[in-house]
Amino acid sequence: QVQLAESGGGLVQPGGSLRLSCEASGSIFSINAMGWYRQAPGKQRELVADTTSGGSINYAESVKGRFTISRDNAKNTVYLQMNSLKPEDTAVYYCNAELQGSLYSPWYDYWGQGTQVTVAS
Repeated sequence: QVQLAESGGGLVQPGGSLRLSCEASGSIFSINAMGWYRQAPGKQRELVADTTSGGSINYAESVKGRFTISRDNAKNTVYLQMNSLKPEDTAVYYCNAELQGSLYSPWYDYWGQGTQVTVAS
């Protein structure tokens, strides 16, 4: 059993900052990619940022220069520092991890339950 526990969402004014955290726990042998997605009302879920075990990082164009993803492999945790937040960043943010439960098991995608980020004055 694997769980992804997110924290750090909330209400913030435009121009403000928030930091999201996501810790993977349970039966974990290896983690490849970890990342953040978001889904606004009436829109499809989209990639915000992700990072692989090899250190490569991808950002959505809309968040480049404002958001920073980082990862602590020892803690199986990924972070998303969000600065200069805009109302259009309002969404439910989901953590994602691609991992193996044991050495010979296949790779699976796991999702957190989501955390609400609201940017409004």
